[in-house]
Amino acid sequence: MPMPAAELESHLREAFPDAAIEIEDLAGDGDHYRARIVSAAFAGLSRIRQHQLVYAALKGKMGGALHALALETSVAAVAAGET
Repeated sequence: MPMPAAELESHLREAFPDAAIEIEDLAGDGDHYRARIVSAAFAGLSRIRQHQLVYAALKGKMGGALHALALETSVAAVAAGET
């Protein structure tokens, strides 16, 4: 059974409450998504570790309810003059 985009976003928001999250259904089937996640939680982490945190947030649903997930993770750039 496919995972609705709202459920995917809910899992990600629970794990990364500060994040800017964009979800795109790539095939229109609820099984193939792209997720763009910008979060302070990724600061100082390798891309591999960032993706591991995302997979952990999905609580074992990757490969089951969720067939494919293209990930783009990053840390927000601090604007000039912000502290």
